[in-house]
Amino acid sequence: MSGSSDLRPRPLLPGGVPRSSRGLLVAVSAGLAVVALTDLFAVFVGARVYALIDEDEGFVTGPQQGLDAAYSLYQTAGNVQVQVYLPCAILFVTWFFLMRRSAGLLAPDRFRKGAGWAIGGWLIPLANFWIPYRVAVDMWGAATPLPDDGEPYRSSIWPVNLWWGLFVSSTLFDRYAESRYADAESIAEIRTAVMQYMAAESWASPPRRPRCTSPYG
Repeated sequence: MSGSSDLRPRPLLPGGVPRSSRGLLVAVSAGLAVVALTDLFAVFVGARVYALIDEDEGFVTGPQQGLDAAYSLYQTAGNVQVQVYLPCAILFVTWFFLMRRSAGLLAPDRFRKGAGWAIGGWLIPLANFWIPYRVAVDMWGAATPLPDDGEPYRSSIWPVNLWWGLFVSSTLFDRYAESRYADAESIAEIRTAVMQYMAAESWASPPRRPRCTSPYG
């Protein structure tokens, strides 16, 4: 029957009007820039600690006071990272939720989970390594223009995969470096853990925690 195509179910019309979140996006971008700067500062200070410890013997190659000062500054850098990261994370999750809600108004048929998962997905242990990614994939698909009639619908999601892969891998590596740093019992082990911390901080911007007290006294 030629008119059967008109009987196909169609998505419901949007139930509201998306609100602009440009101001919040600017705030999130500024927050991420500040987080990146604190990471660079931590890398710089970590390099000082790393350079003051001999690679082969695990001896301090400079004055003990110089190492103590560098270590204290490294602790301060870690505390600053926590203070900067937390408000930035709140801003980002708020923006993420608003984008999900706006995209849901424009393309309600593209989503498998409700808008609340754009917030709740970050708060569930282990599941927060998967649910926010799925929400982001759905938002990416909703923002992709529909193809012409007769063409298959395929949305390339490699930018989302790249972003999430970097986030998850850097977060896991940061937790590993944190555990190595907390368990360090010698100066040589501190040197290795600091190097791993610097690698994690150069990779991306995962959550930070205050660094532990010095194991050498």
